[in-house]
Amino acid sequence: MKNRILLLNQTFYPDHAATSQQLTDLAVELVKTGYSVDAIADIRSWDNRDVILSRYEIYRGVRIFRVGSSGFGKKTHFHRGLDYLTFNLSLIRAMFQLPRYDYIIGLTSPPWISFFGAVLGRYTNTPFIHWAMDVNPDEAVKLGWVTPGSLFHHFLEFTTKFTYQKSAIIIALDGYMAQLIKDKSKSSGISNQDDKVSVIPPWAHDDIKSIPHDANLFRKQNGLDGKFVIMYSGNFSVCHPLDTLLNAAQSLKDNKDTVFMFIGGGVRLNEILKYKEDNNLKNITCLPYQNREDIKYSLSAADLHIVSMGDMYVGIVHPSKIYGILQTGRPFILIGPQKSHIGDIIKKHNIGNQVDHGDVKKLTRVIRDVKSLSADKKNEIKIKCTNLAQTRYSRQKLTKKFIDECIKK
Repeated sequence: MKNRILLLNQTFYPDHAATSQQLTDLAVELVKTGYSVDAIADIRSWDNRDVILSRYEIYRGVRIFRVGSSGFGKKTHFHRGLDYLTFNLSLIRAMFQLPRYDYIIGLTSPPWISFFGAVLGRYTNTPFIHWAMDVNPDEAVKLGWVTPGSLFHHFLEFTTKFTYQKSAIIIALDGYMAQLIKDKSKSSGISNQDDKVSVIPPWAHDDIKSIPHDANLFRKQNGLDGKFVIMYSGNFSVCHPLDTLLNAAQSLKDNKDTVFMFIGGGVRLNEILKYKEDNNLKNITCLPYQNREDIKYSLSAADLHIVSMGDMYVGIVHPSKIYGILQTGRPFILIGPQKSHIGDIIKKHNIGNQVDHGDVKKLTRVIRDVKSLSADKKNEIKIKCTNLAQTRYSRQKLTKKFIDECIKK
C-alpha cells in the first residue's frame, strides 16, 4: 500500500501565491514518486476572495479538498484575520474526518495551520513536517499587527513553540531563517533542534525560461517593443517596500523609453496606483497576476528585474521571486540589505546589484548602467543566471532533496 501524505496550506493549485506553487510542485513530485497525496486548502481564491473554487478536484493525481472560509479579503488586518479564523475553524472540523496518514506536511499560511498539523500528528502518532515559509509571530510583530507582550502575542509564541517541539523536521528557506528558528527554539527552552532543521530553498519553476524579446507576444500585446522594462513581479507585500522603486520611477519619468511594470497583487497595490495618479506618472504600468503558463513570457519581457526585501524581515520571510528571475537570465537589482540570502547570492556568484532602501540616486544610476550593457555582457549575465538556477535551484533537484531528507529519512 502507498504511503499517504497530507498537505496543509491555505493556498494550493490553481492559486498564484508562491506557497501554492511550491506546495503544488512538491505534491506532483510526490505522486510521481509513488506516494498517495491529499491536500487541504481554502475554497476561496487567495488573491480574489470572491472567486469560489471547486470543493473537490484531482490535479495530476493529487486529491484536493477545499474547506470554507469568509471572504472579507485584505481590506484591513481585522478582515484578513476573520478569513484566517474561519478557514482554521473549517480546517479543524475537516481534520476529524480525515483518515490515517503516514506523513503530514504543514506550511505557515495562515498562522496556526502548522500548529493544528502538529496537534493532528501528535494525536495520530504521525510524523509532522513543518515547512516554514515565514516565521511568526515575528513577522506579525514587525508588521505592527501584534503587540509584543500582549496576550495574543503569548498565544502565538505558545503555538510556535509547540509546533517546533512536535515537528519531526523543520524546513527553513535559507540560512538566516534556519538560524532564527534555532535561536527561537533555544530561547524557548527547546533543545536538540539543530539536527532537525534543514535548509531547502524554494525552486525555480522548470516551465520558466528565457524568451527573446522579438519572439515574446507579451511585449507586443502590452506595447513594450522598443521599451526598457523594469519589472517587479509578485506579491506587493508590506515586507517588500517599494518606495525607493516608485521614487526612481518619478525621477526617470522623462525617459520615454523606460517603463516600470508592476505585475501581481497584494496590500500595496493601491499604494502603487495612488502614487502613479498623484504624480501623474505615465511610465508606470500595473497588471494582475499572470497565469502560470504565461509567466515565462511576462518575466522574460523585462530588461531588468527588481527584488525588494525589507531590512527588518531578513530571516522572517524569503523573496522567492529571485528563482524565476534567474531562470529568465535577466539582470536584477536587490533593493534591500547586503546581509541577506539574496545579498549572499549576489556576492558569492557575482551577479545582480544591491541598493539600500532610500538610495534612489544609486538605483537610477544602476538602471542606467544596465540599460547601457552590451549584447555580449547581457548574454554573459544570462548564462551565469540560468546555470545557477538549473544547477542549484532546479525543481527536480530540490524536490528530490525534500523527499530524500524529509520523507525517506
